[in-house]
This record gives sequence, structure tokens and C-alpha cells, in this order.
Amino acid sequence: LAAPSLADHSLDRLCEWLGVTNERRHSALGDAEATARVFLALLPKLREKGVRTLAEAEAASRDQVEAEALSGARPFAISGPPPAPALQRIDSFAYRTTVADVMSTPPLLVQPDTPMKDLMRRLIETGASSVFVPLANGQTGIVTERDVLRAVDAGGADALTAPASSYAQSPLQAVRADDMLYRALGRMSRLGVRHLGVTDASGALVGAVTTRNLLKHRAGAATVLGDAIDTASTASELGAAWSRLAPMARGLMADDVPARAIAGVVSAEICAMTARASELAVRTMAEDGKGAPPQAFAVMVLGSAGRGESQLAPDQDNAIVYADGGEASAADQWFAAMAVHMTDILDASGVPLCKGGVMARNRAWRMDVRDWTRTIDGWVRRQRPEDLLNVDIFFDAVPVYGASELAERLWSHAYDQAHASRPFQSLLTENARNVARPFTLFGGFRTDEKGRIDLKRYGLMPLFTSARVLSIRHGVRERSSAARMQGFGAKTGHNAEEIERIVAAQETLLGFVIGQQLIDIESGVPPSTRIVASRLSAAEKSALKAALNEVASAVALVSEGRV
Repeated sequence: LAAPSLADHSLDRLCEWLGVTNERRHSALGDAEATARVFLALLPKLREKGVRTLAEAEAASRDQVEAEALSGARPFAISGPPPAPALQRIDSFAYRTTVADVMSTPPLLVQPDTPMKDLMRRLIETGASSVFVPLANGQTGIVTERDVLRAVDAGGADALTAPASSYAQSPLQAVRADDMLYRALGRMSRLGVRHLGVTDASGALVGAVTTRNLLKHRAGAATVLGDAIDTASTASELGAAWSRLAPMARGLMADDVPARAIAGVVSAEICAMTARASELAVRTMAEDGKGAPPQAFAVMVLGSAGRGESQLAPDQDNAIVYADGGEASAADQWFAAMAVHMTDILDASGVPLCKGGVMARNRAWRMDVRDWTRTIDGWVRRQRPEDLLNVDIFFDAVPVYGASELAERLWSHAYDQAHASRPFQSLLTENARNVARPFTLFGGFRTDEKGRIDLKRYGLMPLFTSARVLSIRHGVRERSSAARMQGFGAKTGHNAEEIERIVAAQETLLGFVIGQQLIDIESGVPPSTRIVASRLSAAEKSALKAALNEVASAVALVSEGRV
């Protein structure tokens, strides 16, 4: 596959071709070590051919051997891919429920000088299993029921008069209220704890989540995915965590979890991958002698992950905003180098570089607040739809690392400017109305040479583009397409049934795409948004046609309000 013209593929020939030395040839350990080095040397060459997974390598090799067999160059062909393993069923509750849905609120707080006996009384009176203690160093500590028992066991009666701060455990381990429950479960499992604090987007403590909250809900080993990403220390470890995503999605589909919820989980983990890659990149800069970040900054994820609508074939869409500096400044040079590390880590982990260049390593997506503000204002003043290539995905931006308030301010500024500019909305409307028909003259699906129909081009893109335009036009400050559509309906009083049909159409399209991607991943075919039309049953074809027809309704909503 990587070198089809080699005379043979013996270990000696491969070592010679790849420059791998094998000083202990024909010994078991020497040959094993040489084979491992050959494998490592092959990886970048396979990536140059677009092969990123073992299944893709097997499929490509199978295609090559079969082509040689047909040409007479090889007397046999490899059989098809091995059957996929039985789908593993997992408890889907943890993937459909946020921490906020199960947390105890408000958090029980006591002052640092509260005697332990009074703390115990508060626990008994409230039925809580933990209290939070603000500490002198600005951190928050936690005291649990078990901490009280240990204190009394070790200190006897004297422990009851000691201040709560003396037994508070810090730093506090916490998750965000909008995290899915599986991330809290994974963190508890890794740390071996029963209590976590819960914070809001600003980092303020808003509640607690405990194993007691979760007692009735089982989740299994798949819940460690989120925490495996959060604690990965290398690109390899990030990649190992990322590789669990498809099996998790497969299990969720088998459990009839809605496709939009699965896309939300995928999106959350892309955001988590980007956040962890950012953290590792900052660490690498320090290790390389470049120092700490020179000023406040935020990393943003754009596009489908920002909307919570990613499938299993994502690439990178990210940006950086920093406080002050401008192009060619020392600060920009630092962030440029950091962004290269970040995007390279993501690429090595399994989230490929963006072919369109929408990445913070490119200056167009890495600016200080002043230049970002000027750029956004420039977008709004542009006069031609073609000038807006990639611009609209900024309105899907979500901060994932660093000073989130910088990113949120920019996002709000972009919405303010766009909402106030009718000419800009007209350009967005023209782009949204530029939709190709998904059906042939005789009513069949419009497929490519491989018999696949591109559901992003014909369905998902027109839907999320229309929802974005409507949200900007009507000031609906949401990121997901469903929330934008529903917000538009609520603000305008538009027919609720039609809105829900459009939202349901997106759910249907996401389900078809994710289902095909799982099949492709098992078969070693690089996943995409193109599905094989011939594999669909009559009922599935009918459902797909109905969903694609609703896409036209979404586009019509945009057209009705042309400005």
C-alpha cells in the first residue's frame, strides 16, 4: 500500500527501504524489535496516503490485492472484512443526562471556623453527605461524611471542636453543570471519590454530585472516555481515548439513543480533545523554554462541534483570541507556535487538520481582541456572498480553554453586529438559499459514482445554515440548530408543527449519517457524510425523502424573511 513497487515485503526489504537497522537478525527479540520499528516508520507514510486506522489499512490492502488479482498480477483475492463484533449495549442514561439534572443544589456551605460538631449537625439536618468550605487561599475545600468519621476516629472528642477548615480536602475536584453525566462518572472512577463539586461556566460553585445521586443509574466502562481525554498526557494517550468514541457511539445507537444526543456527545469530546491539546501545547511551550502564555487567551472550537452536531468524521475548526498584541508581535508569535503544537497534537490523536485552513495556526483565525473586532466588523461590511467563505461558522464558536470571557465577548459582538446589519443578513440569506436538489428528475436520490448521497450537502448544511441565519436575524443567542429553530419559532410565533418537523428532519439525517459512518469505520472506509442509498430499506428511503423535503421548508423560512 505505502510502497507497491517494492520487489517483496520481507522484513529485510522493509528495513532497507525504511532505513531501519536490525543488528540481531534471525533472533526472535531482534526481529520483533525491528518489526515494531518498521511499523512506526510506516505510520507517517500511511497517513500521507490518507490511511489513519488499522481497519482503513486492511481495507486499502484488500482493494489493492483484489485489483492485482483482477489484472492477473496475483492469483487470488482477499475476502471481505471480518464480521463486525456484536454491538455492546451500554447504559445510555449517562449520555443523555447532564450533571445539572441530578446534582444537589444549592451547595451546602459552612465557614472555615465552623466547629466540626456544628458541621455534623448541618449534615444530619439537611441530609447532605458533604459540605463545602471556603479557604483562606481562595480555594474551596470539601468535608464529607467519611471525613468526619475519620476525624473522630483519629482525634476523638477534640476533633469535634476543631474548625472545619482543618479537615477540608482541597483542591476541590469538580465538573461543570452542563457536562454530560458520563464525564462525572469517569472522574469519580479515576479519582476513587464519591463527591464532586459542580461549577457553572464561570467556575462558580453551584452544586454537588455524589454517588448517592447516581445510585439508580449504571454506566459501565465506557464512561471513562471523557476522563481519559481530560487526563491524557501525550498525543498517543489522547488518540487511545479518542479511539473509544466510535464503539461508544455504536453502543448508544444500539440503545436507541437519539442521533442528536450522540452528536452532542461527539461534539463534547471534540471540545474536550481541543482543550486538552491546548493544555499540552502550553506545557510544551514551557518545556521548550518559551515560557508561560504572555497574556490572557481563549481557544475556541467552531462549526459543528460548537453547535453540538458533530458526527464521527470531524476535522479541526478552531481559533484563538488573546488580549492584546497584533500581528507579528511577540505575543502573536508565542500563540502561533502554541497553536501549531495544539493542532499537531490533535492531528496525531485522530482529529485531522482542517483542509480549509480554519485553525488557529493560521493568522486569519488567531488574533487579539482588537483585530478580531475589526475582522468581525469587516465581515459585516462585505458585499458579496463569496466573501463570506468560512465566516459564518464563527457564529457557532464555543470557548473550550483559557479565558472564556474573551471568546464570549467576541461572540456576542459578532451577533450584535450581524443582527443590526440587514445587508449582511442578505448575504447570509443568499448563501443559505444556494441549495442543490437531492433528487433526480425521476425522483430518485442524486448519488455519486459510488452510489452514495451526500447528506451534508443536500440536508445537514442547508438546515444548519438556515437555522444560523434565522438566529442572527431574530437575535436568538443559541448555538445548536434545534435551539435556534425553536427560538425563532418562539420569537415569531411561527407554526410550531413545522418547526418541529424541521428539527425532526435533522435528527433523521444525523441518524443516517452516523449509522453509515459506523458501518464504514468497521469496514475500513474513511467515514464521511455520504451514505449508501442502496442499503436502505423501503421505509428508510421514505423517511430519508421526507427529511430532505423538510430541508426545503427550512430554506423557505429564510427566504420568506429576505432583507
